[in-house]
Amino acid sequence: MNPRLLKLIDSVVGRTAAAIIPPPSLVLQPHLPKSILVIRPGGIGDAALLAPALHALQRSYPGVSIDILAERRNAGAFALCPGLRSVSRYDVPAEFFPVLRSSYDVVIDTEQWHRLSAVVARIVRAGIKIGFATNERRRLFTHPIPYEQDDYEADSFMRLLTPLGIRGEGEAECSFLAVPARDAELVDQLLGGLKGRRFVALFPGASIAERRWGAERFASLAALLVQRGIGVVVVGGESERAAGRTVEAAGGLSLCGRTGLAATAAVIGRSALLVSGDSGILHIAVGLGIPTVSLFGPGRAKKWAPRNGYHTVINKELPCSPCTTFGYTPKCPGNARCMADITVDEVKGAVLAVLEKIISHPK
Repeated sequence: MNPRLLKLIDSVVGRTAAAIIPPPSLVLQPHLPKSILVIRPGGIGDAALLAPALHALQRSYPGVSIDILAERRNAGAFALCPGLRSVSRYDVPAEFFPVLRSSYDVVIDTEQWHRLSAVVARIVRAGIKIGFATNERRRLFTHPIPYEQDDYEADSFMRLLTPLGIRGEGEAECSFLAVPARDAELVDQLLGGLKGRRFVALFPGASIAERRWGAERFASLAALLVQRGIGVVVVGGESERAAGRTVEAAGGLSLCGRTGLAATAAVIGRSALLVSGDSGILHIAVGLGIPTVSLFGPGRAKKWAPRNGYHTVINKELPCSPCTTFGYTPKCPGNARCMADITVDEVKGAVLAVLEKIISHPK
């Protein structure tokens, strides 16, 4: 289902249902839950940064069965999270309704604002229902949890586990995603002559135009890196094919549209560094422990920018940014100057500095 249609349904049906459905009653559960449903609609980045909380659940409750209810657009990210029992899609009726009829010890809704997922959490049979208390959705949980706009999102997700007595300190400070073996083998063939060579991965895409740095700038960056003997590989889906061709003309290798999400993660996992805007692909690199240079403008760097490790964040911090709240970015009257003002030389310098740091201080 189209994300815009889902949001429209949420604004009408979700808002009404959240306001009239009776609050749940708390039912005491066994000390160790045996089954947990985690609801995660939304994009790839949210799914990737949810992984540390999933690991904390698995560590705290050995043998627990964790089912995920995702969307078509982000379900593939959970292939990078080992140990899950199942992944179903919210917007595929044949997969959604069996989940709705199931029962669990705990339901955790990780959506930050929209209400439909909270309604689902309320309907599914479970004694404990946890979710963010950002609007009238708070009525539908036995344990509503505060949400802060300036907290790193992986930490926000971890806070959802506090009613279960789980803190999860340090889960997001190390690698928390893993590439399936079959996808790693496929990438060896796709990389061709770059196999075994140091290369930088570039992701020129973004979910909205305001977050895009521009294919021509990525191509100029690629040309400068190739001149220094550094390989360049462009990753992305069908929507990045044109940008990939532009970068390929500058000397890079484009794999845009040739790999699924897990194989794209495998390419990033082979790279020395990823350059990306504020995107789900950026968070996959972080989850794989790959250094990054990230370009921020409309998005909230405090919430979404990588922390610690070999990560550099370029953010002009204009007075009008960040302008994104709960995933909504208004149309920019200034042609996204917060992104346009980031220069190619600035990004090249950041890339070379991170590569030098890696060489001087390997992990």
